[in-house]
Amino acid sequence: MADQASPSPQDIKGGSSARKTRPKPAATHKGQSRVASPVHPGAARWPKLRSYAAIDLGTNNCRLLVAKPSSDGFIVTDAFSRVVRLGEGLVETGKISSRAMDRAVAALAICADKLRRRNVTLARSVATEACRRASNGDKFIERVRRETGIALDVITAEEEARLAVLGCHILLEPGEGPALIFDIGGGSTELVLVDTSGSAPEILDWQSAPWGVVSLTESEKFDGDDPDARRAAFQAMRARVTDSFASFAARLPRLDQCDYRLLGTSGTVTTLASLHLKLPHYDRKVIDGLIVPTESMREISAMLAHASPEERADIPCIGRERADLVVGGCAILESILDIWPASRVGVADRGIREGILRSLMSANERGSIR
Repeated sequence: MADQASPSPQDIKGGSSARKTRPKPAATHKGQSRVASPVHPGAARWPKLRSYAAIDLGTNNCRLLVAKPSSDGFIVTDAFSRVVRLGEGLVETGKISSRAMDRAVAALAICADKLRRRNVTLARSVATEACRRASNGDKFIERVRRETGIALDVITAEEEARLAVLGCHILLEPGEGPALIFDIGGGSTELVLVDTSGSAPEILDWQSAPWGVVSLTESEKFDGDDPDARRAAFQAMRARVTDSFASFAARLPRLDQCDYRLLGTSGTVTTLASLHLKLPHYDRKVIDGLIVPTESMREISAMLAHASPEERADIPCIGRERADLVVGGCAILESILDIWPASRVGVADRGIREGILRSLMSANERGSIR
């Protein structure tokens, strides 16, 4: 089994400090000088081309990436993704259900097998909002360790935001002034304002809202076959999200001399981008790094919000697994577009896992992981 690097989350406003051995990704907080060295591995630095892995267990999905360092970053050698709905029923019960645990453990067992078969030498496995919120999160983490050997690190919302920025910021459009990066998850949404004028993105401000596609959908029960009920539920979702964004929105700068740059990493934005291109099936190669006009995103969002569950399930790139959750994602996306009026939306099919891999490789190059 691979070694597990489990760095402690960092707190902006005090709290316990991180261990000295933690990876230090390039994204930094304002007023701090902590910047990771760029990764430019060569034959001398990477004589054995070690394999690294990142597991991201979210509220809705379990994802794995295995990669080896290369001259311009890393090369993915294996990947895995499965919808596990770990947060199903969490809004009502406050607990992770037995069925959700079973689904997640089964997916993580596959990940553990891949780590062994790929001879991964260093890995980090993280869990996010569902495990942060669940009263039985510790019990689940222990079960995962016992049955799969994977040591899940339940990271803070701040760490989640920072890893997402590190993993996808390279796709931001060039420009002046701050940019907004967002990650719509299953149980929460992270908003991060970044300064890209330096050699590494600097986090100026951030917020984690308690609404993701699963938590928002489960908080608004409605009759999906009733058009009026669908419209009312969507507006109620929008109101919930807008209220949760209010304090962050009030702190955002108003840009007069430069464009609003916006980049999203989530299943919501990649799905809407696929519909924008009218793809018959999802294709990461054409979606990752795509720039979509905001007007198109809003039009597709409105169409999905008013469609019936069956109509959404029949749309290519959505299917039955996403049909009930995509509306919540649209409500969150539209609220983001309201507070950061960009004319275009950058789309990233990368995020936390890539951020973890860059952190591990960069830190290992400096010899800071032992």
